[in-house]
This record gives sequence, C-alpha cells and structure tokens, in this order.
Amino acid sequence: MDLQITKETESSDTKDSTYDREAEIKEFDESKSGVKGLVDSGVKKVPRMFHCGERLSVAGVENSASDSRLSVPIIDLRGPHKETVTAIQSACREWGFFQVINHGIPVSVLDEMIDGIRRFHEQDTDVRKQFYGRDTTKKVMYYSNTSLYRDKFANWRDTVGFSMAPDIPKAEELPAVCRNILLEYSKRIKALGSTTFELLSEALGLNQTYLKELGCSKGIFIQGHYYPACPEPELTLGTTKHTDACFLTILLQDQLGGLQVLHENQWLNVPPVHGALIINVGDFLQTAPIVLAEFGRCIARPSMNVFKLLVGMSHTSARREQGGGYLQKTLRRSSQ
Repeated sequence: MDLQITKETESSDTKDSTYDREAEIKEFDESKSGVKGLVDSGVKKVPRMFHCGERLSVAGVENSASDSRLSVPIIDLRGPHKETVTAIQSACREWGFFQVINHGIPVSVLDEMIDGIRRFHEQDTDVRKQFYGRDTTKKVMYYSNTSLYRDKFANWRDTVGFSMAPDIPKAEELPAVCRNILLEYSKRIKALGSTTFELLSEALGLNQTYLKELGCSKGIFIQGHYYPACPEPELTLGTTKHTDACFLTILLQDQLGGLQVLHENQWLNVPPVHGALIINVGDFLQTAPIVLAEFGRCIARPSMNVFKLLVGMSHTSARREQGGGYLQKTLRRSSQ
C-alpha cells in the first residue's frame, strides 16, 4: 500500500470569507491547553487551522523482514566491533536511519520514560499550563507546534521539551511527574550518544573520537510528542515529512508505532521493536556534500498515534564553529 493523497474539494466552510485564521491560532495558543485540551473539551470536528488542505490516507509499505530493501536495519551493538561499524556504514549510506538493540539502556528505563512523558501530557490541564510557552531559553517548554504562527497548517500534536545538556537543569525545574526518569534517561542516553558518535566516526573513516571532539554530543534536548485521538484523522497530520535539525536523533516509539520513513521513493512503516531505539543521522552531519555521499538522508513522518520520544543531540558552538565545512575538509584529507 502506498500513501494516498487526494486534493480536498473546497466546501462552503472553506470559502467562508469571515474566517479569521490568525484569531483562531491566537485563541488556541493562549488557551495553553494544546491539542489535548481540544480533545478533553469534546471537540467533534478538527478546527480549520489543522486542515492540511488534502485528504489523507496514511498507508505505508510494511517493513518486510524477508526483503532487506524494505526493512529498516536493526543493528546489535554487542556484535563484533568491525561488523557493527560496517553495518552502521551501510545503514547510513542506504537509509540515514537504523535501529539499535543491546544498547545498554534497560527496557524498564525506556518504558518508564514513555510512561513519564505520558503522565505529563495527561495530567490536569492547570498543571500543564504552568510550563506552556515558547521561550527557548527555558529548561522546560510545553507547546503545540514549534512554528504554529508560520506554518500553513498546524499538526495534531503537543510537545514537551527538556534541555538536559550541556547545562543539567536543577531537579526542581523539571515536572514532578517525570523528574526522576528524565534525569536517569538523559544520563543513559548521553552514554549511548557518545558510543554512537564513536561508531559513526569510524564509519566515516575517521578517528573514533573525532565527532565527539567536535562537540557533537554536548547538547541534549529531549522532546516528548503526544498525538491525541483525532476525530477526523483524514484532514490533518501528526507531523509533516521532515528531516531533523541536529547532529543525531535517538527516537523511542511506544508500542503502537506510526513512524514512517521515505526510502526509494516509497513510505515504509517502521514497526516498533520493544527495547530498540531508532537512530537518525541529523541535518548537521549532512551539511557537507562529501558527507551526503557517505551517509544518506532520512525523511520521516509520524502518522497519528499516541506518543513519540525524541532526543536531539547537538551543540550550538559545535554547529557554528566546527560544523559541516570543517568536517568536509577533514573527510577530504582522510580520503587522499
């Protein structure tokens, strides 16, 4: 099955000249309740600010274990080192995307991380509102749609984000419902990120510590996306197709799945593997043409579902001072 998209015909509602989109967005944002607030209020129709202008049937090709061309690679990090590096090199070149198992983070920690973020999104609205805002300098941000006022349509999604490194937040700055697991998870994900950057460095033919020395793993920003039940899912999306603006993304899915990736011009479903984590090579490692020749680019699109947890790893100074151009020169020297 392929993604089916048909243009939505204009209705009398669409032609309504009295519709004030800016006012609708402003009212939604100032409610500080997010999409979850709409659902809790008993909304039966998707507000027009969420209409993408197309009727969607988000059906992807199933990930096939019998056909490696249609199966997102799963890499065992406890496997022989040389084989692991080769597998990552191949996965990055062909997909820009792979799953890892035996990564050192207990399944109990992963499950509790998902439960903790779910608790945040499903707690009383008045408690959530205390964290709502768009101030990127804060350690905790709860919001709906990063570019709500700029996008053509809003996604049916709420997000809570935590800046966990390089400056670790004080415990009291974090929401009580997920405080302990956030601190534990970020500590463990930092170790996994360090290991992954070592493997990526080797896959690029560089010294094992190269990407870490660039500062790629210094920053950790955790995002917990929540996709409430939608009354008209054919009218909107949980997330539009995108790449990730960081060095590396580590994704944890709940067991309901919903993630899709674009591979060889077709959308593939990525069914969840309990205990596995998904690694996506981000945009900041893709800025140099020679890196693009080595590593492919992943375009992802989560469809409607309950929960996705993203960990973006990057650092502003590393991006600005030693990013793609510097890496491009190094790769050219190493290939000579």
